[in-house]
Amino acid sequence: MTTLLLSRADVERLLTPDSRIEAVEDAFRRLAQGTVPAPAILAMHATEGSFHVKAGLLSADRVYFAAKVNANFPQNGPRHTLPTIQGAVLLFDAGNGKPLAVMDSIAITALRTAAASAVAAKYLAAERCNAALICGCGGQALAQLRALLRVRRPQRVGVYDQDQLKAKAFAEAAAQELGVSVVLVPDLARAVEKSNLIVTCTTARRYFITREMVRPGTFIAAVGADHESKQEIEPRLLAAAKVVTDLTEQACVIGDLHHAIAAGIMSAHAVHAELGEVVAGRKPGRVSADEIIVFDSTGTGLQDVAAAIAVYRRALEEKAGRSFSLAAEAVAA
Repeated sequence: MTTLLLSRADVERLLTPDSRIEAVEDAFRRLAQGTVPAPAILAMHATEGSFHVKAGLLSADRVYFAAKVNANFPQNGPRHTLPTIQGAVLLFDAGNGKPLAVMDSIAITALRTAAASAVAAKYLAAERCNAALICGCGGQALAQLRALLRVRRPQRVGVYDQDQLKAKAFAEAAAQELGVSVVLVPDLARAVEKSNLIVTCTTARRYFITREMVRPGTFIAAVGADHESKQEIEPRLLAAAKVVTDLTEQACVIGDLHHAIAAGIMSAHAVHAELGEVVAGRKPGRVSADEIIVFDSTGTGLQDVAAAIAVYRRALEEKAGRSFSLAAEAVAA
């Protein structure tokens, strides 16, 4: 009995932009239709960081189970020259428990998160996008921009980061790769005011997008708050917007929604919909040009298993990865 080992390079090559968006969109749809169980999450804190496990079940050619184990250690860069996030995705056959694959989680996390933003933008952003803004030029930024360009084509893209040298380098590299106008924007408030599609993908622990900054008709994919101590969106802005979550129960605990609830100005009942409900047509997406819509993206195990299935099936087709055995084959009696 062999298991497939897939590196980060394997995952990035095998999980194409269209395949990951299609897989994530279908997973959200099926969650809303009740044909798959709700994903699960477990979190534990360590002295210098934290660990979380996100898990889900999804059927394709068979029923699959995946568990993603991620370590998040913010001080790794300055102290140890290691990535902030490290981990692995374990993919199983849910019919017999066979471990099918072990794959890098950094690529899976970035690519499936970006795919969710693209699905949300497809249903919730204005059809015509004059200007987009990416806040945060870390490891998630390029994946987010690549995915968004599959569903919207902004005339210009601004990028903002507290580290302006990082933002400048990102803008130059992204413009060259993607063939769109990507520019550094040093004034965040002015950039937000001029943009109608915004992605926040930072590690911020205090909100930086406020109600006064945002113009009518704006869509915001708030990606960074995947932990109860992280926050990007002012609670007053959430309370004034149409809020769509990836998973409302989870967003109430670790998302930007969590902070609005803690501030006493929102409740879970104020959430308009989960993304799957919009994708499945059970709740409306954008219904007017002036709506401000915030997608509170906390990341779910369902996205992980959808992406992992797509990677695994493509790996089998291309005979990619490396096979190994976790245990000796059972000996017949």
